[in-house]
Amino acid sequence: MPTAQSILTHSPDLAPIEAVTTPVDADVVVVGIAADAGAGEDAAPVVVAPGLEGEVTAALAAVARSVGASTKVASTTRVPAPDGVSAGSVVLVGLGSSDDEVSDESLRRASGAAARACRGLGSALVLLDAERAEPVALGAGLGSFRPAKVTSKNDDDENSDSLKVFVAEGGADAVIRAATVAECVGLARDLVNTPPNLLFPGSFADRAAELARDAGLEVEVLDEEALTEGGYGGILAVGGGSSRGPRMVRLTHRGAEGRPTVALVGKGITFDTGGISIKPAAGMEQMTMDMGGAAAVVATVILAARLGLDLTVVATVPMAENMPSSTAYRPGDVLTMYGGTTVEVKNTDAEGRLILADAIVRACEDSPSHLIDTATLTGAQMVALGKKTPGVMGTEDFRDRVADLSRSVGEGGWPMPLPEELRAGLDSEVADLTHVTPHRWGGMLSAGLFLSEFVADGVEWAHIDVAGPAYNDGGPEGYLPKGGTGVPVRTMLAVLEDIAAGA
Repeated sequence: MPTAQSILTHSPDLAPIEAVTTPVDADVVVVGIAADAGAGEDAAPVVVAPGLEGEVTAALAAVARSVGASTKVASTTRVPAPDGVSAGSVVLVGLGSSDDEVSDESLRRASGAAARACRGLGSALVLLDAERAEPVALGAGLGSFRPAKVTSKNDDDENSDSLKVFVAEGGADAVIRAATVAECVGLARDLVNTPPNLLFPGSFADRAAELARDAGLEVEVLDEEALTEGGYGGILAVGGGSSRGPRMVRLTHRGAEGRPTVALVGKGITFDTGGISIKPAAGMEQMTMDMGGAAAVVATVILAARLGLDLTVVATVPMAENMPSSTAYRPGDVLTMYGGTTVEVKNTDAEGRLILADAIVRACEDSPSHLIDTATLTGAQMVALGKKTPGVMGTEDFRDRVADLSRSVGEGGWPMPLPEELRAGLDSEVADLTHVTPHRWGGMLSAGLFLSEFVADGVEWAHIDVAGPAYNDGGPEGYLPKGGTGVPVRTMLAVLEDIAAGA
């Protein structure tokens, strides 16, 4: 596993995925099991294993019944392989009830859980749904992710795990695409999981630039001097308390002339102490994930390039470390943002919206038709929607479109309003506006209202708050690992493809 010196250049540790159209020998085989609701509780489950003979699936059903294997979606049970299965063992993975149609998301979750159950077992053959290769392969790829680890041990062994996905004729391209998506989601996860002493604004900018150049993107990096010359008051204020100065990275994937331009903006707070308005110590170590929005945006623009999307995507990524010191910004300060708007600071722990505001104004100068910003922005998101459901705000039609696409890919975005009555709480007596309201009601929504002040007229805009969904502080489940999740990379990809298809 990577050491402290190598972790920033670590590539996502995913098992290689390959499509096969006939069953092949493997160390372990994955098959699905579903409850046969019409046959009673004690009946053997229905085995879903395309490519295996009926006698073999009957034997697997009997084994599953004898060990009490659960058919709950994404539950796994490993059993010895019966005669007729060219493997040492079989992983039975639950698909729910045979009376219900198995959704793409259920397939993703099931294959992700199965891939995790196969770790360290060598080669795995996944037999779940030959006609829907992409959700099966994507779930397996996401589930095979192994987080990087900082360790003094020299473990240079090659990962011998591999995944072969059984598909119908013509399904190989879907598997290749799924593997590419999984790799870029894994990149976002890796960035989020990197400790903050290794991932700070300068090193994050260098890593993003390196990855982007490798993908053929145009790269621009603004250091502290360039930010000062440009008048990026929000980014400079938030990053001013750290000895490690802020950055802003701009990455561009070019589509053909005349194609739409979409702007992506991601919050890149590499560590958030809260600044002068310092956070409680308990749980502060998780604030290494406060650049989850930036990680997702970097991964998404790279993914757009690797998939060859025919539209222009410009990522604007502000990066800063929010620290308390003699040079830190203070409650009561008035900042002049990029573009000239003045903002009264009330709470230095509401820093993300300040760096996003600068970046949004700069992004709008590229005259995009659409703009998506995403951030681990507010604890209020988790209060309102829990830890797995992103809140989506913005211009109504585009907000709803983004939320619908988010749910279609399994990331669960939910449309939220920007109530007019909350806007008055952002009025300031000493500046154009303040960045927090004087009350705690609707905190996620008031943050969205603040950001809306910086979006240019005529730009279709969506803000995705992923404070909870970007980081899984519980145990692994489905295709989600513990730690960084990569949300909302797949949502933004789906939106980009939707815009490109409709242009």
